[in-house]
Amino acid sequence: MKRIAWIFPALASFAACAMPPASSDEQAIRRVEATLCDAIRTGDADTIARLEDETYTLTTSRGEVTTRADDIADARKGDVRYSEFRNHDSKVRLYGDAAIVTGITSLKGESAGKSFALDVAFTDTYVRRPDGWKIAASHASRLGKQ
Repeated sequence: MKRIAWIFPALASFAACAMPPASSDEQAIRRVEATLCDAIRTGDADTIARLEDETYTLTTSRGEVTTRADDIADARKGDVRYSEFRNHDSKVRLYGDAAIVTGITSLKGESAGKSFALDVAFTDTYVRRPDGWKIAASHASRLGKQ
């Protein structure tokens, strides 16, 4: 039994080593993602303008391509009201001054008097700019029968 007693602490140490702590870049990107989701949910056009790169494009779940200017205008109009705009199950991969984030966005809200709720898989591409990480491109695909 003595032999087995050392295995559990050793396994715990190995598990801690196998999962390195998130880098400061990863933490910064996750903060930008969360702040951007909140800005879209609340219609905060100024924050959207600050966090989306000037070259930003989104390929929507309907196959349409929109731009940063479209996102800013939509936020100002307020035609879509979100009760939820939340990213989860995200993975961040860093490539120097670029990063890719994949995950799921859960959306709930109202548009044109109709309620909606759906989940989309997303891929976001970030670039490092002098003033911080900016989202440069995004792609969303509907999940399931929604």
